[in-house]
Amino acid sequence: MPTTVVIGGGITGLSTLYYLQKEIKQNHLDMQLVLLESSETLGGKIRTVSNGEFIMETGADSIVARKPNMAPLLEELGLSDEVVYNSTGISYIYTEDGLKKIPADSVFGIPTDLKSLAESELVSAEGKVEALKDFYTPNETFEKKDSLGLFLETFLGKELVHKQIAPVISGVYSGDLHDLTIASTFPYLLDYKNKYGSIIKGLSENKHIYLGAGNKKFISFKNGVSALVDRLEQVLADAEIYKGSKAESLQKMEDRYVITMENGRQIEADYVVLSGGSRQTQELLQDETLSNHFVQLHTKSMISIYLGFDIPDHQLPNDGTGFISAKESDLLCDACTWTSRKWEHTSRNGRLLLRLFYKSSNPEYDRLVTLSEEELISVALQDITKSLGLNAKPISAEVTKWHNNMPNYHLKHREIVDILERDLKQRFPNVFLAGCSYYGVGIPDCIANGEETANSIMDRLKDRQ
Repeated sequence: MPTTVVIGGGITGLSTLYYLQKEIKQNHLDMQLVLLESSETLGGKIRTVSNGEFIMETGADSIVARKPNMAPLLEELGLSDEVVYNSTGISYIYTEDGLKKIPADSVFGIPTDLKSLAESELVSAEGKVEALKDFYTPNETFEKKDSLGLFLETFLGKELVHKQIAPVISGVYSGDLHDLTIASTFPYLLDYKNKYGSIIKGLSENKHIYLGAGNKKFISFKNGVSALVDRLEQVLADAEIYKGSKAESLQKMEDRYVITMENGRQIEADYVVLSGGSRQTQELLQDETLSNHFVQLHTKSMISIYLGFDIPDHQLPNDGTGFISAKESDLLCDACTWTSRKWEHTSRNGRLLLRLFYKSSNPEYDRLVTLSEEELISVALQDITKSLGLNAKPISAEVTKWHNNMPNYHLKHREIVDILERDLKQRFPNVFLAGCSYYGVGIPDCIANGEETANSIMDRLKDRQ
């Protein structure tokens, strides 16, 4: 009986196993399924922590609601009744002049109509006039492999991009817009520019996709995002799941592979899915040719700090759900989510829960990462005092450091992944790369990648049988 071993128990690895198990049952096929996860828990960057009355997501805090692959999966898993949506409200950018609203009718800070552009508090009159060139300047050169930052500045102007769009997008992708490609971030913006002649007009024509459903763009679960991981683990009845089992090496043996674990145990496999981080995969393969490609993939780091307070969350500005810090601000944090306001289920008694982010793109990061948890909490409290005027002591705190495992899709990312796929296929047939290090950072993207990987394995299995 053929064996598939998935290395890495994050959402991509779990999804790969789920769709493999589903296909095997539906087609009455035989295959042994094995998952190896180095840590004692599954989920990767999804980890929910319950701390007293608070629910804290130390990694990913939500799932994009509009992705078409999510609703069918949640229905199959019996999680539809557990879904909760984000509360709608105003998002801010914290500037040297305090909190400024991001226009409600915008997508990642990009206006979806002239009214949204005109009402912006972040851009000057001159900057708004400059943005109008989007309506009359045709795209003659840009392709999806090009820089997102240069593309947006060319048609929307530098001021709008710098003051309103860049803080929002950089907050999601942890990188400078000029180092990100259109293809790896927002390929549809180029499609809109080419089809409608204007980025703004394209977003306006498709506003229902991004601003529909009462602006409830994200979903979670009553007991946190880890509910998705827990349910996948429950339904993977046909898979052997080994936690705390780090894969140390992978060696080719004729037409199969031998995976040696940290404890010395060995498993033979016909198909191997490498869904861990790129650095771990590089160490596992120990292949000089592939290593030359792996080292060109970039990663970022982040510190996440949750603080819960014994004060009601309505003391915050009305309708607000958080802010992003402008580069010129006096704060050290890159962003702050008012979690108890955005996600009501995270605070059972309606008390204030905040989450602050400190990213490796921050000039102060190298110093911050050396600080103790107590020192980092003190830094976070200073940022809260400056931005929100609160001087309370927290009753709950959770500090998490994500070190060198946040993918950063620079301009050559797609090209490097294509070369990696080509050389991996030649040197390690039936070994697959998977996960956010290569194919998309959001949970729905990782799940879709897991399904695609499962389908590729099934195609090869059917050909073989």
